[in-house]
Amino acid sequence: MSFNPRMALKLLKRNRLYDGKVFSVVVDEVEYPSGNKSIREVAEHPGGSVAVALLPHDRLIMVRQHRYPIDKTELELPAGKLNPGEDPLECVVRELEEETGYVGENWRKLTAIYTTPGFCTEQLHIFLTTDVKPSSKGQTLEEGEYTMSVEIIPLHRAVEMIERQEIVDGKTICGILLAERLLRKTQLTTENKKLKT
Repeated sequence: MSFNPRMALKLLKRNRLYDGKVFSVVVDEVEYPSGNKSIREVAEHPGGSVAVALLPHDRLIMVRQHRYPIDKTELELPAGKLNPGEDPLECVVRELEEETGYVGENWRKLTAIYTTPGFCTEQLHIFLTTDVKPSSKGQTLEEGEYTMSVEIIPLHRAVEMIERQEIVDGKTICGILLAERLLRKTQLTTENKKLKT
């Protein structure tokens, strides 16, 4: 007999405690098959998109920004929150231009990740573009982003920074390592084709 996780918990009551600008907080009262009761706290988040944007010679466009909850300045991939009903591809195109002043074309979706599924519904869609150029608009930052700066870092160096724990943001680690792996596989395939001809 297979285990059905949705049968494991019975929802007794849902309490919406807070509706904020970034996320909402829900507290569910649940019951296990044993009859024991418990609480499940959920942060509801609309999700977002992440840009792995590469300039020629595998140079990565990144942003350095202060993160209030941890009171640290982190080096991250450009990313942003989905607007209601927004397609993740539209979101990533917008966020890259707003945060960095660059525009990308020929986007490829690498993956979608749940950042913290133990308590949060946030899903981030990670895209790669290798066709990037400066935008005629430049950066168009929101007030909370005025301290954000753009840094161009070779992809191989960004991987080394992950290994040294200098880059610790989860979405950034996922995006960089997936892009590096994909590019390495593409280069190996190209080299093998050249050897066969």
